[in-house]
Amino acid sequence: MRVFVTGATGFVGSAVVAELERRGHQVIGLARSERAARALLQSGIGIHRGDVDAPESLIPVLSEVDAVIHTAFNHDFSRYLENCEADRRLLDVLARALAGTDKALIATSATVVTETNGLMTEHKPASEQVPRSASEAFLSFADEGVRTAVVRLPPSVHGAGDAAFVPALIALARQHGASAYIGDGTNRWPAVHRDDAASLFCDAVEQPRPGARYHAVAETDIPFRDIAEAIGEGLGLPVRSLPVEQAETHFGWLAMFAAIDNPTSSDWTRKMTGWASHQAGLIQDMTGARYFDPQTR
Repeated sequence: MRVFVTGATGFVGSAVVAELERRGHQVIGLARSERAARALLQSGIGIHRGDVDAPESLIPVLSEVDAVIHTAFNHDFSRYLENCEADRRLLDVLARALAGTDKALIATSATVVTETNGLMTEHKPASEQVPRSASEAFLSFADEGVRTAVVRLPPSVHGAGDAAFVPALIALARQHGASAYIGDGTNRWPAVHRDDAASLFCDAVEQPRPGARYHAVAETDIPFRDIAEAIGEGLGLPVRSLPVEQAETHFGWLAMFAAIDNPTSSDWTRKMTGWASHQAGLIQDMTGARYFDPQTR
């Protein structure tokens, strides 16, 4: 199978590319710069020059491939609403171009796309009140000859090279001289190792179920306090509880995520695809992946 991957040089996308190749697939990666093109060529995979901010630039490659995996997303949270809308537009363009082809279009979403309380399952649709739900609007093209599906990622996709929420929490702990959690810290985060997440993207493209929502979740409900304590231990810093009104002072833009309670099941995903997690859990990986090296931001 020939698979086009956006975000092919990114943290998750590069792992997806490696897993696709391991399974014997041919990969074409999106390159929006000379630097990205060189990196892809050095990896021995094909390239398509284009830009996710110009969705039409991706259309020519669609006739050359059997499936598309979209992992690119702009994580600049100062422009979060704009970025979510841009992702919706991109996926709409791709889905319309693929209509009637019966090709798979697998995109990235998040486990935090619903506003419902309790355990998050694959059967719960995204809430229109959550900005990232824009990344799931294209699922409706399952009725127009596109094998659409999303892989929802948890707040922590961890592993060597992680530059997202956990490294940001570590940097804040260094800055403030303490690791922190909000209230009693019993709010829960799901997590997955990036290699396990990559495996699920490949399962999704090999076993397309139009309109499916998959959960790349290895650990369902890690108390945020446990993450904060692991950071404190890793840095040799105290760990403290913060009242809600002080959370933004410590966490800044991360305050909303530090407070989120997002227990998430992957039972249906495992049953439907046979997917299983094999890598280290988050707390163990925070040491093994060198999260606390001095150069970690």
